[in-house]
Amino acid sequence: MRASKNSLSPTIQIRSSGFTLIELMVTIAVLAIIVSIAAPSISTQLAQNQIKSTSTIIQTSISRAKTESAIKRSNIVWSYDDTDHQITLVSQGATVASYDLNSNSTLTFTPTTVTTFETNKEGNIRTIAGGAINLAIDIGDTRAAATTQRVRVNTKRAFECAGTNC
Repeated sequence: MRASKNSLSPTIQIRSSGFTLIELMVTIAVLAIIVSIAAPSISTQLAQNQIKSTSTIIQTSISRAKTESAIKRSNIVWSYDDTDHQITLVSQGATVASYDLNSNSTLTFTPTTVTTFETNKEGNIRTIAGGAINLAIDIGDTRAAATTQRVRVNTKRAFECAGTNC
């Protein structure tokens, strides 16, 4: 008895391999729906991470100003330039360090007149005029206007607080 081979004709084999155009279009449509649902959440998360990063940079720059003033035994001026989104530390006319912030970051100072202060060799933070400082820096992001973080600066240190009422 002869056993027959059970093989398909070449035309049927070619048709059954791969995806049809309709299957591909349905897959792409489902992926587009999933991405459109996830995109706003990802954008908000990126903005929150940027706010945290900016808060850390501000605290680090103030801490470095205190350290540099103790090492150099001279005043270090901390200043923020809103047009360049840059924090600069200056000692006796020479730039000690500069920190570039993301262009999406927004800083709001309270009081608004204080965007520059100095640390002395004892590690105290004060206004340029020499007075005590009590400054609040609200950090936001243009991609998520409702989310903010606050950094407080007093004569001894800079610290992060939760919310805007701290």
